[in-house]
Amino acid sequence: MKHFSLLLASLLLLVACNQKKDKSEDSTTETTSEVTSEKNWSILEEIAYANGYENWSEVDSISYTFNAQSGDNISSRSWKWKPKTGEVSLSTPDTTLTYNTNGFEEEIAYVDRRFVNDKYWLLFPFQLIWDENFNYEVAEQVVSPVSGEMMQEIAIMYKDEAGYTPGDTYHIYVDKDNMIREWSYTPSGSDEPRLATTWEDYQDFKGLKIAEMHNTKEGQFKIFFTDISVN
Repeated sequence: MKHFSLLLASLLLLVACNQKKDKSEDSTTETTSEVTSEKNWSILEEIAYANGYENWSEVDSISYTFNAQSGDNISSRSWKWKPKTGEVSLSTPDTTLTYNTNGFEEEIAYVDRRFVNDKYWLLFPFQLIWDENFNYEVAEQVVSPVSGEMMQEIAIMYKDEAGYTPGDTYHIYVDKDNMIREWSYTPSGSDEPRLATTWEDYQDFKGLKIAEMHNTKEGQFKIFFTDISVN
């Protein structure tokens, strides 16, 4: 994996703070009728279901390519994940590897870190239900970091014992439809965000609403997804 730039390697710290194994490996048993009749949802559940979480139980596999671009430089890696079995396959120009998230050798941990990172950029609205290792706070009418618009802000504060990079905080900014439009990342021990990006170009993949583009305010750095397929 030597072809990955230092920039892409540093991204492992951005969203890899979750536990190594989360409830995303288990299929949800809720039906659409149960979802629509649900009452007293938390804001986290509202965000997840706004992104089509009720359809996740039908997903056998999801494939995607994670791309990080800084200026004219782009680094990419492709994944295929079977959430019901935990099987994950990584593909790059010089690497092909398959492992299982339910158990793997220590030498595979570096691959799992990358998978966790990329999956969070892709499916963070669902991680709000899958993860149990964080606290959160809600604030109304907060200035968002990229567009400067007033939005609802939810601070997701991972616990000190949580996953690969414990203690990190994410602020997500949602619109009136409970869709994430921006977020920022603050690493453990820091008082200032390290990165803030948009969540845009939402597309529907068999009922899952996925943001294909994450852009910074200046536009010099972005993360985007291609080749998304849900089966």
